Parts: sequence; C-alpha cells; structure tokens
Amino acid sequence: MENTKFKIKKVFIIAISAILITVALVIIFISPLTKYLLEKYDVKLIGRELTMDWAYVNPFTGYVHLSNLQIFEEKGDSLFLTAKGASANFAMHKLFSRTVEITQLTIDRPWGKIVQKKKKLNFDDIIQKFTADTLNTKPSRWHVTLLGTKIIDGEFHYREQIIPINYFIKKVNIESDGMERDVDTISAKFYFQEGKGTGDMKGDVTVNLKNADYRLAVAVKDFDLEIIRQYTWELINYGMFRAQLDANIRANGNFSSQDSISIKGRLALRDFHFGKTKQEDYLSFKKLVFVVEELSPVRRKYLFDSITLSSPYFKYERYDSLDNVQAMFGRNGKNISDVTQQAGRFNLVIEIARYIKILSRNFFRSDYKIGKLGIYNGDFRFNDYSLVEKFSMDARPLNITADSVNNNHKRVGVIFKSGIKPYGEARLFVSINPKDSGDFDIKYTFEKIPVTVFNPYLISYTSFPLDRGTLELNGLWNVRDGQIKSSNHVVVIDPRVTKRVRNKDTKWIPMPLIMSFIRESGNVIDYEVPITGNLKNPKFHLRDVIFNLVKNIFVKPPTTLSGGSKKY
Repeated sequence: MENTKFKIKKVFIIAISAILITVALVIIFISPLTKYLLEKYDVKLIGRELTMDWAYVNPFTGYVHLSNLQIFEEKGDSLFLTAKGASANFAMHKLFSRTVEITQLTIDRPWGKIVQKKKKLNFDDIIQKFTADTLNTKPSRWHVTLLGTKIIDGEFHYREQIIPINYFIKKVNIESDGMERDVDTISAKFYFQEGKGTGDMKGDVTVNLKNADYRLAVAVKDFDLEIIRQYTWELINYGMFRAQLDANIRANGNFSSQDSISIKGRLALRDFHFGKTKQEDYLSFKKLVFVVEELSPVRRKYLFDSITLSSPYFKYERYDSLDNVQAMFGRNGKNISDVTQQAGRFNLVIEIARYIKILSRNFFRSDYKIGKLGIYNGDFRFNDYSLVEKFSMDARPLNITADSVNNNHKRVGVIFKSGIKPYGEARLFVSINPKDSGDFDIKYTFEKIPVTVFNPYLISYTSFPLDRGTLELNGLWNVRDGQIKSSNHVVVIDPRVTKRVRNKDTKWIPMPLIMSFIRESGNVIDYEVPITGNLKNPKFHLRDVIFNLVKNIFVKPPTTLSGGSKKY
C-alpha cells in the first residue's frame, strides 16, 4: 500500500515537473522566437524596420513585453518611434471566441517624431497600409478590443520642413480605459509639458467615434506659446514673439462642425510681446483675460462675465515709404496674403484667426453680454519719421471702461480717459445702441495740448514753427441710422509763429500772413466745424471758418503779431 502511494506521489511530482519544465521551455524558446519573427517580418507587418533588445512572451498568462523597441522611418535609418518598454496583457481565453482583447497596453517612455512637408506626413505610409488592408479584405470574424491604455513619460516632436517648425512636448502621460465592443465612446486623461519650459496642460477628453461628438475639460498653466512664435516667422520679415497661456475651460461640440463648440471657463494670455526685437515691442500687454459663462455660436450665445486687458502697449511708426506694421508683414500685408492664397498651406496663426472669425461672425445677431469690459493703464504711442523732424505723441495712461454690454439694454456707455504726453489730456464718452452700430452718441474733450508738439508737421508743410499756444477740442456727435449730426469746437489759445526754418525738404506757406487772417482778437483761433451727412460720406461745414476769415480780412486790419517774420 505504501509502495503504491509512493509511486503515485512520484508520478505526480514528475508530471508537475514536466509541466513546469514545458512551460519554462515554451517561455524560454517562444520569447526569442517572437523577437526573431517580429524583426524578420517587420516590413511586411507594419511597413517599417524595427528592432528591440529582447522580448518576453508568456502564452499561458497572455503577457508580452518588448524592451527598448525602435521603429525606423520608411526607407531610412533615422528613428520614427522608440519606447523604453512596451507591454500588453491579452485575455487568452477569449481567443477561443475569436476575440483579441488587450486588457492592458502600457508604453513606457516613448519618443516619437512627426515630420510634415506640405500635405505629406512621415506616417502616411502606415495609415495607407492599414487602411488598404481594411478596404481590400472581407470583414473578419475576429474582433479586436483594446481596454486599459497607458503612455508614461513620453516625448513627441513635430517638425514642419517648409516654414520650418521644430517643436516638442515632454512628460506626456495618457491614460484611458479603452473601448468595449458595441460601445461608441472612448475617454482619456492626459498631461504634458511644453518642451522648452515648465508650463503644462492637463485634462480629460471623451469622443463618440460614431457621431464625432466630443467633450473636453482642460487646465493650462504657464504654457509658453513657443509654437506660435515659429509660425509667425513665415508671416513677418523680422521680429520676435512671446506669450504665456493660462486656461481652465470646458468645451463640447462635434468634430464635423466648427461652430458647434460650446465653451465655459477662463482663458488668459499673459506677458504678451510682439515687436522688432526682444527689447523693442510694437504690441504688448500684461494680461488679457476672458471669463466665459457660455460661448455657443450654434446657439447664438456669447455670454462673458468679463473681458479685461491690463497694461496694453502699442507703438505705430510711419517712415518715408512704409509704416512699422507693413515693414514687418509686407506692403499691404503681402506676407499674409502670400500664405493664405496657397491652397493647402497650413499656418497655425492663420488657422486660429480663421476659427475666431467663424466663432464670432454672428456676434451682433446673437444674444450677447459682457458683464465687465475694461482696458487699464494703456500706452499707445505714435512716431512719425517721414517728416523733416520726428513727431511723437503718447496716450498714457489710457483707461477704457464700459457699462455691462448687453444686447437687451437700450444703451451701453463707454468711458475713455487718457493723458497725452508730453502734455494734455483726453476724455471721451460713447453711448451706443447695442442692437444698431449706426446708433450712437459721442461727447469728447481734448485739453491743454501744446501746439508746439505739432511743429514737425508745421515745419514740413509750411516752414514756420510755433513757439507757444495751447490746443483744445471738444464736440458732441449724435448719430441715428448712420446719419450724423455733430458740433465740433476748435480753440487755439495764444498761438505765436516764430522764424522760418529754411530747408530744401520743407514746403513754404506764408504762415504769419495766414495767422493774421485766422486769429481773432485776443490772439485766439476759435472755430465751430459742424459735420453732417452719413458715416460713409460725412460733410464738413466750414461756414464759421469762412465767416471769421472774411471778418478778419475786412473788419480787423490784417496784422502780423510780434514773433512773426515779415520775410516770407
């Protein structure tokens, strides 16, 4: 009896050992065999050469791991995609029901490269291969299901060879539960950093693959818009750009319809700089913030809690033949038109501008509201180098605030206040009918502006500068249905003409004589200039100017006050 038990025990141990040895031998031999077959038939399988350090395959548990995987470019020896490791778990029991179910796919530290030249991408061959296989074969009775997916600490580069663009993102982490059979939606969480800095973007997205609906929630922090700078180089002759993006938004829509998007949340551009060099800006601002309650073009809703712009700076300069804007973008924006007129040409800056145009095209025919609208501490500068002497004027600090902008309100008030450097100040109040852009009122005042700041123009066009005088302007405009009714009052106090500046580049007009005609008693120029007509064809009424001129000629003896030159 004991002998029988011993024999059974011995047989059992031998059987278990045989099974374990068989399993070990299968694993030992199938792993290098898998590596050999994948490297031998790689071109046939995926159209690319691939290599790996080693492979581990366990057919009993369904676990597969490829170490240091490398996939090369088509017909080339440069790398297209690498991964420190790629592993997958297969549900082996489902193979009997003709289902290949990958319960978990993990790609560790992938590095990838996307190269574009016009419309051609460096992975078009892969798409074409698998698309062709799908189209040219009968529907398979096998089903493939990918469930849990992870990409860990990846880095992906994008290169556009025509512009050129060289951009990358790092620390890419993507996690998805995959998609079951007969389920239309797939969702994923993502996180990545922009390549050259520490700014990051994270969020989650859900896509219905059947009807192309999507939902997106994204948070962006300190994201450097380096890629925008690279695309601007195609549009400008010279110059620099930099900006940071912060955002926390939720959106939904449909990929097949651009204006189907609906957005809520906050978006801010910070430290925006665009100009000639890193040190010389033409346009900049500290922060532009949009707080969106609902933006839905398809529902015709544009509801903003606030839109605020902090410390904007703009410098406009005129030269002999061009201005600084045309010098950068080409005469009449030639650089931009050259890009937009090329069929199939992609430029991210142009595409963003086009998309904003699509989103905003029905703004004034929609339900819109801006709870708070403001521009604070602005600085707008104008320099004219086309004259004999440089002319400069600076509106600073400039502040513009508005009542709640709402299409349901009868009127919206906008207040404009600014200092004028080197001296002077300006105030303007606008009352607008939000339902009709041709229905508004304007009341404006410009005070304490020394006329000597206009000497560069006076010298260039008359040869006679002024050595004193103060300019004041005020007026009131009432516009209804585009028809103008306005009064405009121009006052110049104590203007004095000084000696003629002789220069071959200046024109000559006898300013002392003219001043004797247009000045009134007390050495003041005081005129009313009504403007009527419509916004497209305004009419200036100079009756007061002509009447005062005639009165000065025939009633007041023509004189040239002290300070004027009698040699014309």
